[in-house]
Amino acid sequence: MDRTALVLAPHPDDAELGMAGTLCALAEHYKTVIVDLSDGEPTPFGTKETRAQETEQATQILGIHSRVQLDIACREIFDTVENRKEIAGVIRKFRPEILFVPYWEDAHPDHVQASQLCDASRFYAKLVKSDLPYEPYYPRRVFYFFSTHLRLRIAPSFVVDISAHIERKRRALEAYQSQFVKNPANRGFVERVITENAYWGQQCHVDFGEPFVCRESLVVRTAETLFEI
Repeated sequence: MDRTALVLAPHPDDAELGMAGTLCALAEHYKTVIVDLSDGEPTPFGTKETRAQETEQATQILGIHSRVQLDIACREIFDTVENRKEIAGVIRKFRPEILFVPYWEDAHPDHVQASQLCDASRFYAKLVKSDLPYEPYYPRRVFYFFSTHLRLRIAPSFVVDISAHIERKRRALEAYQSQFVKNPANRGFVERVITENAYWGQQCHVDFGEPFVCRESLVVRTAETLFEI
C-alpha cells in the first residue's frame, strides 16, 4: 500500500459528494487521504463541533486511511501564496501519485478558488529552493471531481464504476445530518446525488458511476486494459 491518492476538498462533505464511491474503491488497495481546506462552518444548521463529528463518522464509513483538517476559513478560501505553501507542504508530506481536486467551474467561490489554489500548490510542491517542509515532490496526475452548485453537463475524461460502493456513499452522505437532513432546503439532496450517479453509470453500461476530468491525455498501457474499458 505504498501508492497514495490525495483528495483536496474545499469543505467537509465535498469529497463525499463528488467521489465517495471512488474513495471506497481506492482504499481497498491504496493509501487514501482527504485534506479538507476548511471546516465548512458556518452553515444554517451546523456547528464546528457537529461538523467535526459528522466528518469523523463519514471518514469511518469510507474506510480511508487519513483525513486532515486545515484552518483556512470557510467562505474565505483564496489562491494566496500563504495557502499555496501550506497545501504544498501537505502534498510533500503525503507524496501522492494522483491528486484529486475540485472542478474549476462552479457557483461557489470557495470551490473555484480551491481548484486554482490546489493546481498552484501542486506546482509549488516541486520547488527546490524554498522554505517548504519535506522534500520536493510533484504528483503525476491531477483528476478533477464534481461537487458543484451548477447544473453542468460536461463530457468527463472517464467514469469510475462505483456500483459496489453506492450504499456506502449514501451512508457517508447521510452522516452529514446537519447539511442534508436537518436543513429543509437540502432534504432529498442525497437521493438526487445518487440519481446523478445512476445517470453516469447508465452512460457507461454500469449501475452507478462518478465522473472525472483530466486536462492531460491518458494512456492505455496494456492491450488487455482495452477489454476492461
